[in-house]
This record gives sequence, structure tokens and C-alpha cells, in this order.
Amino acid sequence: MVEKVKKAFPHVIVVMNVGGIVDTKWFRDCDEIQSVLMAWQGGMEGGLATADILCGDVNPSGKLSDTYAKDLEDYPSTANFHESAFYVDYTEDIYVGYRYFETIPGAAERVNYPFGFGLSYTDFDWKVTGASEENGVITVLTEVTNTGKTAGKEVIQLYYGAPQGKLGKPAKVLGAFKKTSLLQPGERQILTLKLPVNQMVSYDDLGKVCKSAYVLEAGEYVIYIGTNVRDAVKIDFTYVVKEDTVTEQLSQKAAPYHLQERMLADGSYEELPQREYVEEEGLPRQDKYAIGLPCPDTRGQKGIDFLDFLDSKGVRFSDVADGKMTLDEFMDILTLDDCINLLGGQPNTGCANTFGMGNLPEYGVPNVMTADGPAGLRILPKCGVNTTAWPCATLLASTWDEELVEKVGKAGAEEVKENNISIWLTPACNIHRSPLCGRNFEYYSEDPYLAGKTGAAMVRGIQSQHIGASVKHFAANNKETNRKDSDSRVSERALREIYLKQFEIIVKEAHPYTIMSSYNLINGIHASENKELLTGILRDEWGFDGMVTTDWWTFGEHYRETKAGNDIKMAAGYPERIKEAYEKGFITEGEIRLSARRILNMILKID
Repeated sequence: MVEKVKKAFPHVIVVMNVGGIVDTKWFRDCDEIQSVLMAWQGGMEGGLATADILCGDVNPSGKLSDTYAKDLEDYPSTANFHESAFYVDYTEDIYVGYRYFETIPGAAERVNYPFGFGLSYTDFDWKVTGASEENGVITVLTEVTNTGKTAGKEVIQLYYGAPQGKLGKPAKVLGAFKKTSLLQPGERQILTLKLPVNQMVSYDDLGKVCKSAYVLEAGEYVIYIGTNVRDAVKIDFTYVVKEDTVTEQLSQKAAPYHLQERMLADGSYEELPQREYVEEEGLPRQDKYAIGLPCPDTRGQKGIDFLDFLDSKGVRFSDVADGKMTLDEFMDILTLDDCINLLGGQPNTGCANTFGMGNLPEYGVPNVMTADGPAGLRILPKCGVNTTAWPCATLLASTWDEELVEKVGKAGAEEVKENNISIWLTPACNIHRSPLCGRNFEYYSEDPYLAGKTGAAMVRGIQSQHIGASVKHFAANNKETNRKDSDSRVSERALREIYLKQFEIIVKEAHPYTIMSSYNLINGIHASENKELLTGILRDEWGFDGMVTTDWWTFGEHYRETKAGNDIKMAAGYPERIKEAYEKGFITEGEIRLSARRILNMILKID
């Protein structure tokens, strides 16, 4: 078809209605194809928006959130992506996306379209008008001028280059970005980009500088400004660190057991230490392949006098919401069985189809419903409810516009609330490690900073309506083959700098009500059972004060998930397993009550 069109028409525009990275060789250097529009999956208004752009009524201003290489084999993740259904070795380490292509010798020439690239119907000039550091924050002022004949927007991107030191670093790392307002021809705008110095740290997982610490290695930290990673140029400002500096001392968490090696900045590999995992004693594990997909039980409740229903004389959960008693006082009234029942999903009500949380009617605890996302509120057709199909996550990230994404989150949450849903299972924030991942359209970017900033904006928008966001899939969920039982084997450095960083940004900037742990194992331990991840990093290091839910029907053991800090098992829990584990001393009442309290505290935030 393409060949016929090229022969029949002198001017050809290709519209790519796709969800992720595609082969670009066939149009990259084709003279017969003058333009390509990445329309992505634009939602229910995507067709009209595309028409507006093609007709010149709207000037495109998007930038790629990924690197487009010449061939699939050019991505370092491709080589072992399908090596096993039961594990993936993240041997490229921190060199993901442009961090690989802009750093590793010979890789740059394998790029068709660099990260951050995007064209406009107008032209822009920019210049740096000031750069300084004060109180640990680098500030760069950039003046952008529309020099063309059409109104448009431009994105200015700030990258930093850290000294190679002992740890090795990517040549460039995105540190900040700003998008202009709609500039008329001849109009100019000064953008202020801020980069905290401590954002340029690297994590030392082997002790080359200081083990289990974030460090700024001594040397010059170079700042680049531009409109994509390839064209970003060094500015006349350098930040100097005189000696190796530890910015945060931590301890080893979620480190690998059987990852043999990882890539270094020169393209070579270093061997990694090996160790053995010994699982904590507990109940014999359930047969994960035989348990099926159980739905929550509908528990019976003894009837009460109608007058008591109208004027309850007992304690009600609403008393906590109204400030008549504290949540701790309410928790003291609940029995252990009450708390255990809270730790699993609850039956659907209304138009929900992904089940609920809470549901202690004898105490007035509501059954708050969940609904899937992320590209819109998902309700079954049989309910007769029409909902908005929003643009896919990769398109939203390609706007490089936090304010716009926040508006999408707010509008989506309003629709969620209209349908009596309380928790929207979005945003999905996993890294585009490989073009082969089947759910990349749900995720934002290959870059954790862009993904984190976009995800934080979405969460702020959603929760402005007192609807709970559920940030997923925590973490290193980058492959769909055998997704419930595949082990992501990744170094602690890459985990912290690439695969956790976007979640850290969202937690610290947007304070999500809930986090959803992922199906996969991380270095031999199911994410939902990983205490070092869910308690040690998420809560103790980042200060997360929300609730953690599993993904639906994980292979994790429910009581082990509770012990790890995974508060609720969806779609249904295994209360009898928790009770047995408690009676045999494998879980404490305190651990059970702590998770139950977090669930109730989350429900109190819902409007």
C-alpha cells in the first residue's frame, strides 16, 4: 500500500497510529515520504486531533519519550529478552534507552530519532541567559523565541553529564525540562530550569566509593541545554565537586543473587558477586498453578433492628471521619478476624468489575470500589455506561507537559467519581526497557525522570478529586511472558537509578493513596513478598504513608505479602491462610493490624 501511495502522490504524510516504538527504517530516509506524524493511540478524540494537525489548524509540539533505533537488535535488552520464560537478566544495567545510545562507543550511529526529538510547523531559537548554583540547586535561564510564521510551543531540555569516576556514568542524563506557552511569531519567553545538585548522584552498590550510598564523585558536572538529547549542547557553566561526597547512606536492599554481570560505560562488562537466597520458614506454599482466580466471598451479616439502623448506638467508622474518635481507637475495637477480612478484596457493587476494599458493614466501613485504567475508566459494556477513552500513557509523556497531564488526571477522576468508583488503578509507570514489552503503551518512557514527572502530574490530578490513584507496577515489570513467575534479575544500582526512580519521584511529589506491587519476582523474591522493597525502600527510605495492594491474583503467599508490607491481596484474600500462619507463629497480630490500619486510613481519604 505504501509503495502504491508513494507512486501516486507527490506529497506523502504517514500517520502512525501506534502504541509504542516501531520500525522507522522504511520512512527515515525515504524521499517520497516528506513527513511522519506520531499520532500514537490518541483516545476517542485522537482522530479529530490528528486531522487538526494535518490540516495545519494545530501546531504539533510533542517530543519523543523514547529513543528510536535503526533495528530492534540495536537495543541492548533485545539479546536476552526471550532467553528464558522464568527470568530476565538486566545486563545492560543503567544503560537503558538514550543512556546506552549516547554513552556506549559505536551506539550513537544506530539511532534514527533521538530521545526528546520532535518537529514543529514553526522554528525556534533559544539562548541561555543565565546559569548559577545556590543552596544546592542549579538554575539555568533560557530565552526561547519563535522565529517562524506560526504560533507554537517548544520544549527546552536540560541534561547533565557526571564525571566517570570509579562508578561510570551515562554521558547525558535528563535533569529538567520546561515547555513554553503558545508563542506567537516573534514572541519570546524565558524558561527557568532547576536541577538540585543531589539529583546528579549515583548509587554505589559494590563499595567502589562507599557501599550502599548515593554519592557525588569528585569532578566536573557538565550541563547541556537543547531540544533533544542529541542536539543538547554544553553551556558555559560547570558544577565542580572537589571530593567524593556521600549524600545519603543507606543499606543493601533488593540486591541480586544470580545476576552474573553488568555493562559498564565503555561497553565492557564486570562480574557481580553471587549469593544464595534462603527463604524464611513458613507454611508449605500453595500450588500456585491450581488456585485459579478466586473472587471474594460475600459474607453474611446478621440483621439488626431497623431503628438501630436509623440511629446506631454502636461505634461507626464515620465517627473517625467526623473526628469523634481516632483511627487507633477504632482499631482497638476490631477483632483479629475483622482485621484479617480487611486484608483481601471485596465483592463488586454497582458497575465495578475489579472488586472493592474495606467492607465491614457492622462497623460502617464502606466497600470502596476499584476500576482499571490507565487510558480511561474501564467498565464492562453490559453496564451500559460509556466512558472517555483518553490518550495512551506514551502519548501523554510525549507532551512533556505536566500541567496538561494533571488536567487529564483530574478529568478522568471526575468520571471515576460519577460512577461511584473510589480507586482508579493508574498510572502505570514502568520503564520502556525494551520495545518488546507488551504493555509499553501503558507506560510513559525509557527515562525515569520524565516518567516520574508525568506520573506525579497524573496522580495530583486524580487525587485532587479525592479519588485514590494506584501507581503500578512496583517494580521492574518489563515483560509480559510468564509475568506472574518471571524473575527480573537486576543490580541494586540499576534498580534504584532506573526502575524505582520514577516511583520515588511520584511518592515524594504526589503522595499517592496506593501503590500496586507487580506480579514478577525481583531478584528471586516476588515483588509482593519483598519486604526490603515494600517496607525498607518504599516506606522507610521514601516515607510512603499510603497503602500497598497486590496486582490481581498474584502467585505470592498472602500472609508473606502482609508481612512484607503489602497490605491487601486482590482480587481476593486468603483469610484462612493468614489465620493458620498466625496460629503457627509465622505472622504476628501486630503485622496484621498494621496492614488493616493502612487500608482504613486510605479509605478515610476517599471523597
